[in-house]
Amino acid sequence: MSAVTALNRNNTAVKRIMQEARELANDPCPDYHAAPLEDDIFEWHCTLRGPPGTEFEGGLYHFRILLPAEYPFRPPSLMMLTPNGRFELNTKICISFTNYHEEEWQPAWGVRTAILGLQGFFPLKGQAANGVGSVEYPVSERKRLAQQSREWMCPRCQISNLECLPGHPVKDKAPSESPSDTQGGSTTQMEMSTVSLERSLTNPDQPSSPETSPPELAVHDQERASDESNHVSVNRAHGSTLRPPLLLDTAICVLLVLVVGLLCRRVL
Repeated sequence: MSAVTALNRNNTAVKRIMQEARELANDPCPDYHAAPLEDDIFEWHCTLRGPPGTEFEGGLYHFRILLPAEYPFRPPSLMMLTPNGRFELNTKICISFTNYHEEEWQPAWGVRTAILGLQGFFPLKGQAANGVGSVEYPVSERKRLAQQSREWMCPRCQISNLECLPGHPVKDKAPSESPSDTQGGSTTQMEMSTVSLERSLTNPDQPSSPETSPPELAVHDQERASDESNHVSVNRAHGSTLRPPLLLDTAICVLLVLVVGLLCRRVL
């Protein structure tokens, strides 16, 4: 960012913006990508993934985040750039956390709050969806725009939405995709299966673990049963050795009672 050097780093807004830029860079989210412009840190560009389970699923939407000089004490403004069928283009959107409702903004909120809030406003319908910058397109048209939005390119960033936010392929893609288009988890499972297959081919005579485990478990069970029987026999023997002292103590107590009774009779 060449223009950052000319800014006053002691300014509250500049410090806050730089802090949020570092946080978003160090902790990226698969649902969006946002960063300030190199020549103006008060303007951010963000690519947002359409909310799943809606007509916007699979779409990628690029919009501007304009931060005021008093940020974070005043809210940002949002302007959609990608055709979407939900918000007007190049128009400041009226949402509760934007410049249209400064009384509801809280300084603890930030750019991430605005991004997630905008994503939550996409599927709203009816009266809740009304406001400045909102439009009502048919569901079929929104789905068509969602498909086209992936290849849309920002004239300022000079990069397509799909390049800015790759991954999460659309569900209706053909299953005969190349291995390079699959997710990392699927690749790892394929590698593990390959290793297991290679081991079984290189050692065909070696028994597998399920075949060797039953004898080992049987020996272990026999040893455990033997130990339990020995433990029970020891406890029984120990219990038998405890019985004579108990009877002897009882007899002594009875004799003492008799002696005390006899002494009392003689005294009286």
